[in-house]
Amino acid sequence: MLIASTTLQAQDSTKNSNWGKLSGQVRSFYLHTSNKGDLKDFDALATGGHLKYQNTFAENWEFGVALYTTANMGLEDLREPDARTRKTSRYEEGLFNRLNLDQRVTAILGELYVGYQKKQHHFRLGRMKYHSPLVNGQDGRMIPSLFQGIQYQFHSENTRIGLALFNEVAPRSTGEFFGIGESIGTYAVGRSQSGNPAAYAGQTESDFLFITHLEQSISKNLNLKAWNYFTENVSNSIYLKPEWQLSGKFGIHGEYLHQSRVGNGGNAVDSLRYFQDQNSDLIGLQLRYKPGKNKLFTLAYDRIFSNGQYLSPREWGREFLFSFQKRERSEGSANNHALVFYYHQDLDLAEEQLRIQSIFSLGHQWKPSVLDPVQSKYAVPDYTQINWDLFFHFRKLRNLKPELLLVTKLASGDIPENPNFFFNKTDMFQINLVLNYNF
Repeated sequence: MLIASTTLQAQDSTKNSNWGKLSGQVRSFYLHTSNKGDLKDFDALATGGHLKYQNTFAENWEFGVALYTTANMGLEDLREPDARTRKTSRYEEGLFNRLNLDQRVTAILGELYVGYQKKQHHFRLGRMKYHSPLVNGQDGRMIPSLFQGIQYQFHSENTRIGLALFNEVAPRSTGEFFGIGESIGTYAVGRSQSGNPAAYAGQTESDFLFITHLEQSISKNLNLKAWNYFTENVSNSIYLKPEWQLSGKFGIHGEYLHQSRVGNGGNAVDSLRYFQDQNSDLIGLQLRYKPGKNKLFTLAYDRIFSNGQYLSPREWGREFLFSFQKRERSEGSANNHALVFYYHQDLDLAEEQLRIQSIFSLGHQWKPSVLDPVQSKYAVPDYTQINWDLFFHFRKLRNLKPELLLVTKLASGDIPENPNFFFNKTDMFQINLVLNYNF
């Protein structure tokens, strides 16, 4: 478990020091998006990072606090919209406080917790980072999503169990914590099923998010992971992921997601309701081939059925589904097919002074019609996406971790000539250059 392993590392780092451990990251992030034709392009540069202090005391107790910051270096005024669509940037504003672009510097006390660990049990209370398939830090910008509540972890040789109860969330690229219901709608809301702009922002009634997790090693080559996300008065999502290692080189992974509406889906008034369908279902299959130590090929297919839109608040994390590619997601769609190929390779260069981790992905999404708001919340057309993600590791500069991500999305199919179906969605190219210095 991520939280458990992080805690153990902190204890190992601080056990010989009465002063604890100070760590952090300095990050600079340049982001450029080129849109189709005369639609507006965007540039942004952010500098910031985080500073974290951890300490253990009385043998089994821990304390942690972390401050996260981002500063707008002023390459462009992101408040200026595109002339044709009257919309602002989708990606660049996420480097800053996207709820207040007038704010040049944003800071948030994102972590503040106490924890207790004894043998195989670990508790944590307060503000913290959290990782799971649908609720996670999604820290591909400057400030990750952060969560407030209580968490319990148990781990043995073959079993891992997790419980988490959260009452507040600080969505990525914001500067404050919100109640669970308040947080839903701080990102783009898309359309309601009537075709009008969705109106659930600030109207969703939910007091808590309760997550349960089980990971069980059934045999040497078979593993099962299960998660349940219960959002009070909104929805319940069950996610299952069996993993079967056929041999040293071949593996098969599956995934199944079933969602159902809870209570009134967030609001008793239909036009203000977040979760509108009664149910939704997703199923996926991933084939894995690892021919050597430094290479991995995967081919995955995901199918969202037509009975309901797959919904997971974008404020709470990336969707780590098989078909996920950075800078886009399947959330908000029903009747959706996705096919994605990944190729991972590690390269040693300059007499092993430089190692490059290369992740190339090619995917295609067969989407429902952009004219159908019942099955397409965000009106994204069919598209092909090509990503090339490069991570640089220098032997003599171990703390410096640059990343270069190149993204291309190409629309396909019969799409009405409306710029809203392309702007910041398809027929676009993007450069992400990130300089991380970890200490």
